[in-house]
Amino acid sequence: MLLKIFENATLLAQTAADQARATIRSAIAERGGARIILATGTSQFAFLEALTSATGIDWPKVEAFHLDEYVGIPTTHPASFRKILLERVVRKTGLQFHPIEADAPNLDTAVREIGKQLTSAPVDLAFIGIGENGHIAFNDPPADFEIDEAYKIVELDEACRRQQVGEGWFSDISEVPARAISMTPRQILKARQIITVVPDLRKAQAVKAAVEREITPMIPASILRRHPDATVYLDYDSASLLSPATRAIGAML
Repeated sequence: MLLKIFENATLLAQTAADQARATIRSAIAERGGARIILATGTSQFAFLEALTSATGIDWPKVEAFHLDEYVGIPTTHPASFRKILLERVVRKTGLQFHPIEADAPNLDTAVREIGKQLTSAPVDLAFIGIGENGHIAFNDPPADFEIDEAYKIVELDEACRRQQVGEGWFSDISEVPARAISMTPRQILKARQIITVVPDLRKAQAVKAAVEREITPMIPASILRRHPDATVYLDYDSASLLSPATRAIGAML
């Protein structure tokens, strides 16, 4: 895991987007197309804006999947991750998008279908975040590090659901769905490269645990340390609880 620590979230987002653009362009040049995984959530918005504003990407040659979606949420709901990605990425770029149909009549069939689409070829690049409870995608602690399916139906813990209220997507925790369809940790780690964008002081405790504590399902994001090409982009706030030794290892930019 490579840490890069920036003075502010804007610089963080732009630099992460520069790395993403280079990787996508390289994949298109080498293989005729790129396959990526997209994250949502408010912490990703500046990065997604910088990425979709980047020049030099042949977007129709990019095939995109997303990490997770609430069960039962239609695309018209403000919190729908499909809605967010359609508005902020797909319609701006024209890339090929494979949505998680989490309001489908048969969820098991939807999970199998999106999994088959995702695993039909290698993934070049995954964009993810880290939740306040240390989750990646909707893999709340204790995460299942062993399951080999691409996606699974998960139960959302209270900390995760309260984060969604805190970010303004729901007015009360009772409105937050209790289940979601989530990409699994092992599937995320199958991407050739991972870019993790984690700004904001409210993520500092989760970042510290993921970087400095043991690799454990109780800290889902800690599994990123097993990936050979994972870069974690932090700002000064999200890196604020890291030890001086860890901060010295991370590139302070």
